[in-house]
Amino acid sequence: MKESYVDLINIRRQIFAKIAKIAYDGTDLSELEKASFEILPGEVATYRESIFRERAIVEERLRLTMGLNARKPTEYNRVTDGIAEVDVAETQFIEPLINVIPHACEACPTKAFYVTDNCRKCLAHPCTNVCPVNAVSIGKNRAVIDHGKCIKCGRCKETCPYSAIVQYDRPCAAACGVNAIESDHLGRAKINSDKCVSCGNCIIQCPFGAISDKSQIYQLIKAIKANDHMYAIIAPSFIGQFGPLASPAQIFEGIKQLGFKDVVEVSLGADITTIHEAKEFLEKVPNKIPYMGTSCCNSWTLMVKKLFPDQFEYISDSASPMVETAKYIKAKDPQAKVTFIGPCISKKLEALREDVKDYIHFVITFEELMGMFVAKGIELSEIEVSKEIEDASALGRGYAIATGVAEAVKKTALAIDPSKDINVECASSLHECVKLMRAAKAGKKNGYLLEGMACQGGCIAGPGTLASFNRVRKAVTEFKNQAKVESPLDNSIIDENLRNV
Repeated sequence: MKESYVDLINIRRQIFAKIAKIAYDGTDLSELEKASFEILPGEVATYRESIFRERAIVEERLRLTMGLNARKPTEYNRVTDGIAEVDVAETQFIEPLINVIPHACEACPTKAFYVTDNCRKCLAHPCTNVCPVNAVSIGKNRAVIDHGKCIKCGRCKETCPYSAIVQYDRPCAAACGVNAIESDHLGRAKINSDKCVSCGNCIIQCPFGAISDKSQIYQLIKAIKANDHMYAIIAPSFIGQFGPLASPAQIFEGIKQLGFKDVVEVSLGADITTIHEAKEFLEKVPNKIPYMGTSCCNSWTLMVKKLFPDQFEYISDSASPMVETAKYIKAKDPQAKVTFIGPCISKKLEALREDVKDYIHFVITFEELMGMFVAKGIELSEIEVSKEIEDASALGRGYAIATGVAEAVKKTALAIDPSKDINVECASSLHECVKLMRAAKAGKKNGYLLEGMACQGGCIAGPGTLASFNRVRKAVTEFKNQAKVESPLDNSIIDENLRNV
């Protein structure tokens, strides 16, 4: 998506930049009523069949970016209705986090099998032979599937020698590993909040941009303008997100120019989490618990809690790198208000937890951060800096890539206790995470350290990223290799007491 869904990315960036500029300039929020005309001027549609539909969708995006719900098509409301509730300098969360914009959804057909022009009407017609419900027949020009009978088993697709039968599904539903995408009475996508774990993969995959999460950038900017103790912490996957010419130090300085007092790598928190989880694994597995799952991906832990509640106690008790980094800052400045910047929208929910909300006050994505840069006219590559970033170890910086968490925990655990035999298994994408947990529940992963990441390939593929997976993976790997120390145990920034416990 990051390479080919350019139009959608541009629209989202315009929305984020518009709201950020309104916040920085202190513009009266009544101006939101005409914002869609400023973003989409004229009377000729650019992306859809009607400029009026385009503006209607932009208006819903503006509301979601302010933190409001999308409006129901059956009810009349102004764009600014409810605005007073979110016109504050603190996080104001209105459920749900992820929303389908009805005007934008094209009601794509759900999972089905179709016969293409590749069909040769072959003599053997294996497709008809293998169908258990006689839903496939040979028509005048090709095989025909009776969708009223079809049970979607896929046997016809598997047996066709010409690969003439293809499986079709709406992209959002295909991307959802917990089957949270359903349909409303008009066939439009609808999210079942009881199943959803807010991984955001449906947002990435929808080619119509019909699904979006709520933002906190307006409230964040108001807080920045009112508070001198605003700190930013940025996830390990930030490397490469803002173009090849922007160095890590320039990105940090750019964030400070937005009004933050200081910026810290979340990789530092990853180092702390690594030490905690390594010691926890050595202490508990297998004497107290059969296996241990890592705690870093909030969507992974939510999935376990919802689908495998009896296994949730085996997920690490350690705080996530986001929280550990915030604790580090709060220890130095008790007045600190901390903003997490990363690729993940699920962190917006993690920050609301009772045990987290006193440490993390705002969460924004790299996409939203870019909107703030645009609003302030900050060009990262032109910023002059000399200081290098040296907060974390190589293993901590590797958290952004799938298998990186498990690698860090295992190596650290073995450094503490070289006699320990540690088996590791990793899963990235919710589909694979569910499979891994099924195996763990069946007792097939006893003694293992399990790493689960909701996004395919790890955090560098999160819904709030800006750059392509391969480009970021290369950049993160290079930055990891530049770290001054290899292990969290050698990171002098971390409190000596923690490293020696």
